[in-house]
Amino acid sequence: MSESKQTNVSNPMGSLPIATLIRKFSVPSIISMLVGSLYNIVDQFFIGRNVGELGNAATSIAFPLSTACLAIALLFGIGGASAFGIALGENKKDDAAGYMGNSALISFICGIILMILSELFLRPMLLFFGSSESILPYAMEYTRITALGFPMLITSITCGHLIRADGRPGISMICNLTGAIINTILDAIFVSVLGMGMTGAAVATIIGQYISAFLAIYYMTKTRTVHLRRANFVPRKDYMLRPISLGAAPSLNQLAILVVQVVFNNSLRYYGTRSVYGPDTPIAVVGIVSKVNAVFMSFVIGMSQGLQPIASFNFGARKYGRVRESYIKTMTVGAIMAVAAWAVFQIFPLEIIRTFIRFETNTPEEIEIANRFYGFAVNFLRVFLFFTLLNFIQPITSNFFTAIGKAKVGTFLSLTRQIIFLLPLVILFPLFMGLDGIMYAAPVADLAAALVSAVLVIRQLIALKDA
Repeated sequence: MSESKQTNVSNPMGSLPIATLIRKFSVPSIISMLVGSLYNIVDQFFIGRNVGELGNAATSIAFPLSTACLAIALLFGIGGASAFGIALGENKKDDAAGYMGNSALISFICGIILMILSELFLRPMLLFFGSSESILPYAMEYTRITALGFPMLITSITCGHLIRADGRPGISMICNLTGAIINTILDAIFVSVLGMGMTGAAVATIIGQYISAFLAIYYMTKTRTVHLRRANFVPRKDYMLRPISLGAAPSLNQLAILVVQVVFNNSLRYYGTRSVYGPDTPIAVVGIVSKVNAVFMSFVIGMSQGLQPIASFNFGARKYGRVRESYIKTMTVGAIMAVAAWAVFQIFPLEIIRTFIRFETNTPEEIEIANRFYGFAVNFLRVFLFFTLLNFIQPITSNFFTAIGKAKVGTFLSLTRQIIFLLPLVILFPLFMGLDGIMYAAPVADLAAALVSAVLVIRQLIALKDA
């Protein structure tokens, strides 16, 4: 028997039942993604309850920078993990180690660059992101500190993907979970007990991120499937370009989200000023809705990330039946999650909003302000997230194409919802519907992206069946 065949037989991703592998890789991935969302949600929770609406809106203004960090991390995390998995399936262990080492190093360097740019150009950057003058002091106080954690945030996410591809999804989960738990505890102490406001939330966040990164870096030195040497961390063009090409789809999807976030914030400020709500309420509401949606998307993206090493290895090993089976079973679980999330969003919108922000209601004026805010927020959440039913299709399918080495198709699909559909609609609809146009743009874009993804993946599944 050839060495390649021996490797494929002995590697559990080529032999264990697909359902077992999906459970093994997806559950830790989901938890890791939820932990990532937890950083922002915990800050939103404590800031909303202790600082108020302007503080909540400030986290929305700062959110594009967190999205930029995630875009870099997915570029080298998912890209590096996909290149690693395919090379491992082909029994090219030296190349696999090179992809892993280069991806970890370059992601850290990119984090340092983003941190420096953010500190140097923070005020104009936040204004560009859509901040009003009343929100700006809160946003600057928060972001000036959180920017110091960008290198570690990016490194921890990137290394988490690489550790998962090495066959240790539980370790990846532990690294992220430890940091998030520490962040939550410190948020409660710094913000609620000590009254440190935006500064307290920011300090708690970066402490958690540093701890997660140090754990991930430690476990990167304990790889199972390959032996990492110092030479693997020396930048090489081929070891950088392959991960970049394979990680372009999920990375561009996040960059697309960043662009949409900026356009959203500026549109909300512009049309909010011309409505009864003013510029700050819509920004605060969308911040809450976006982070609530991020919880659901953590499940979906976690499923897609769990699919990635399974599909990559079996595609590299030419086990196309297992590739098809892994996608279909992942989509089935994604559909169940989507239905459950849709029901929660439609039935309990007020309870969700009240979790993140409460108002004093001691006078008629305060009661009127609270009712106006909650009324707008409930309607916005229900309409904006109406096609949550379909929102699992595009992310899983995009990542699936990336996992099997079809980076161009994956990249195209990653751009469908945010750039090709949502961005033009966010600009066009408000011209006719005002502030409501921003709300209705999302479900239309969700439907269109799901349909395009479905058409392309059906063709691919047929091709794999005939291979």
